[in-house]
Amino acid sequence: MNKPKISIITITFNSEKTLEETIKSVVTQEYEKLEYLIIDGGSKDKTLDIVEKYRSNIDFVVSEPDNGISDAFNKGIRNATGEIVGIINSDDILLPGALHALADAYEEDIDVYRGNTVVWNDNNDVKTRVRPAMKFKLSKPIDNVCHQSTFVCKRCYETLGAYNVSFKYMMDADVLYRFSRAGAKFKYVDYDMALFRLGGVTSSNYKKKLNEIHDVVITNGGSSFLATYRCAHFVVYNIIKSVFFKLLGSDRARKLRYKN
Repeated sequence: MNKPKISIITITFNSEKTLEETIKSVVTQEYEKLEYLIIDGGSKDKTLDIVEKYRSNIDFVVSEPDNGISDAFNKGIRNATGEIVGIINSDDILLPGALHALADAYEEDIDVYRGNTVVWNDNNDVKTRVRPAMKFKLSKPIDNVCHQSTFVCKRCYETLGAYNVSFKYMMDADVLYRFSRAGAKFKYVDYDMALFRLGGVTSSNYKKKLNEIHDVVITNGGSSFLATYRCAHFVVYNIIKSVFFKLLGSDRARKLRYKN
């Protein structure tokens, strides 16, 4: 079977502290049919100097203002030419062998591939494996989004649409709900694909995420009652989570939560 061409997108904005590690993790994959795209939001630090250092290993670069994360994702997807598209953000790491594992799992009729994500607390080097959710119902939150370890066929984005630019925090959940409702075929790949560094945009902004949960439910055909229920669930969940984090410590609580 022919190996698929895989496009990896990294979006950046003033990412000089972590970007080089991200780039190295992609360009050292030793996967022959790799296309690498970097979408920069107009960085003012040394981000573009780092990009230039690895320019010979990068197929497409653009640096210009955008309308947020979802807009940057979409810009990368539009310019990607691979059969499969993955997104590794500028503070995350694509783990060794990930693209070969993905290629080995490739089937022409699969739309979305979902691998494991390793959550990394880089303050104390504690790592926790997270297995992705594979069923998506509006009545339940997608607890294990595993964005960094999700790879989507380009044709799926072209047919079902990419990221909703009105969402700044819950864009991943919206895509997964939408694809599932449309009948996209998902496949689990039992491999640790990516390292997610704690502390990114979606790790904070509680109130804004709460508002977007409501909008994601409505956008995907849910009722106002269901949207209110999901918001209430989010509030209660975060209260319980906060208590457990205080009692057990965040790392231990995370390991129990993900059964590590």
